[in-house]
Amino acid sequence: MILLQLFYEFFLIGLFAVGGGMATIPFLQDVSARTGWFTLAELANMTAVAESTPGPIGINIATYAGYKTAGVAGGVAAVLGVATPSVVIILIIARFMLKFRENRYVDAGFRTMRPAACALIASAGVNLMRAAVFAQPFDWRAAALFAALLVPMIKTKWHPLAFIAAGAAAGIVMKL
Repeated sequence: MILLQLFYEFFLIGLFAVGGGMATIPFLQDVSARTGWFTLAELANMTAVAESTPGPIGINIATYAGYKTAGVAGGVAAVLGVATPSVVIILIIARFMLKFRENRYVDAGFRTMRPAACALIASAGVNLMRAAVFAQPFDWRAAALFAALLVPMIKTKWHPLAFIAAGAAAGIVMKL
């Protein structure tokens, strides 16, 4: 039963989280609150691991959450759930895209999805920052790391991997 529930929850996330893996975070927060499968702190850790590992963030988070909830079978169920809507939608779009590519209503529909995707991603960023930096009890080291990486993130054109590596190294040092 838990495997079907995992598939269903992640199917809904895959269906409605337009904008990529980070857009799934608000939906995962809701799943966390309703099911208790993982805490918000664990979700922040899942997101950090998912961003640091190769592959799509949404798939990585689904794998991690499913595995934590119900082992290997749970990871598979969550991944199948989150990926199925995209596969079905892409197959449908591919079938009809050539016919409707120049349609102004289709174009308008795609343009209106962009702000929604940006809002979901921004919400995920704010919520992850609150969970990581402003958690109780206050973690001054996390706040200092956030401040130290924020300025170069805004002011430089460094590759995102540089920030991931710096954050990982700082996390390892902080745990020593």
